[in-house]
Amino acid sequence: MRRIGLATILLVSLPVIGGAQSRPGPAALEPHLEIIARTPDEANRIARATAVDPALNRFEHLPAGAASHDDSGKTAFTHALPTLNDAQILDFLSGRGIFRKIWVGAPSSTKASDGLGPLYNARSCLACHPGNGRGHIPEDGEKGGGHRGAALMLKLSGAPAYGAQLQTNSLSGLPAEARLDVTYRQETVTLRGGETVVLHRPRYRVSALGYGPWPEGALYSPRLAPPLPGLGLIEAIPAADILAAEDPDDTDGDGISGRARRVMSHEYGVEMLGRFGRKAAMATVRAQTADAFFHDIGISSPLLPDAWGDCRAAQTPCRDRPHGDGDVRGFEIDAKGLDLVTLYTSSLALPTRPDAAAPEVLRGKTVFHETGCAACHRPAYVTHRLKDDAARSFQLIWPYSDFLLHDMGEGLADHRPEDGAGGREWKTPPLWGLGATRAVAGQERYLHDGRARSLLEAILWHGGEAKPARDRVVELPPDERAALIRFLQSL
Repeated sequence: MRRIGLATILLVSLPVIGGAQSRPGPAALEPHLEIIARTPDEANRIARATAVDPALNRFEHLPAGAASHDDSGKTAFTHALPTLNDAQILDFLSGRGIFRKIWVGAPSSTKASDGLGPLYNARSCLACHPGNGRGHIPEDGEKGGGHRGAALMLKLSGAPAYGAQLQTNSLSGLPAEARLDVTYRQETVTLRGGETVVLHRPRYRVSALGYGPWPEGALYSPRLAPPLPGLGLIEAIPAADILAAEDPDDTDGDGISGRARRVMSHEYGVEMLGRFGRKAAMATVRAQTADAFFHDIGISSPLLPDAWGDCRAAQTPCRDRPHGDGDVRGFEIDAKGLDLVTLYTSSLALPTRPDAAAPEVLRGKTVFHETGCAACHRPAYVTHRLKDDAARSFQLIWPYSDFLLHDMGEGLADHRPEDGAGGREWKTPPLWGLGATRAVAGQERYLHDGRARSLLEAILWHGGEAKPARDRVVELPPDERAALIRFLQSL
């Protein structure tokens, strides 16, 4: 991991002259933002405010800056950024309506809501993100098992008859692609002091195949829907500040070799910085939203216009079904509707941290830094100053992520490479909002596939670059380990 200083952030945008071919600079990687350049004085203030430091920062209780709110209960993730203006609030409410809408199959008398599937995982965005939080996975023995709903998706490679994602639901008269079942093998880890933790290693089984045999060598990657608050603020973090932490060759020898993922944007036709998704596959909230509509619900949009969604050419019955793009919309969700949902998901605020200054929390924060967690879970950033976007502009935020890809070891590997991301690599997930997880979702499920039932379980699954930090947590005295968890629960 590269140590980030002001000079690094300022110089990273300069082009490479001579030698190896230069890659696009940070400004070229964020064409979606109208940026007002920082002054040297602002850059110095930002460097001081975002320095990685275990001491208490007086603004740390506001994880989203001025876009924080005081509700930490079940509705903690449903509030709009307090910085939105009146017109944006109206659009936010309209976007919320589409986000919560139940889609139906075409043709239907409700033209604005038809176009579901024909193959799909969920009938609404809310089904994947209850309370705007992470997906809900049925507990052992809980009714609704088999993951035929929206809790867990399987991304696919090498399964041409099944597409890029396994759809476990379908319209009447059409077979679903398959049923997904998950079982867990328990493994016990003993920590210093005698405490034991039971880990749950998932095993996936696909059955009731609707479109032919499962191809030999097909690759899959389970994905639990992540929480949504703060996405718009993440989108507004300067690319230069993220790229400044890259160290793909571990030149400083600290064992951390994070790297940014650059993705080709179909929206802008240029290479952009990947920020969203478990492997940073999406550059903008709009692209992420369109992808979810397409693969999860089977809804076409200007970015992904195929009305049959993820149905492949071999799935003729699916492609031959009526679709919802034959009316004035042109797509099953048109540009205006997509923009409204994008504004909604970009404008969800985060709860404040009332316990940020509590003695045990501060002790846990010190442990967080001493064990090396902050090497990847970088605490703070200041968003761009943006033209005509005061709601997200120039906010000191605390997401606790470097937004880089890291090798997380064999235990978490999906062995399914993507363009620009390896089978052992995952993007560092933001930690803000952790404290509201149980209140919003009614359960705690962490990591990309929801296997971890507690924050300590999630830590113990860390391997690869994070294994030294994981091992330090195992060897902590019990009271220090408890303080670390208390700090994470305060976020």
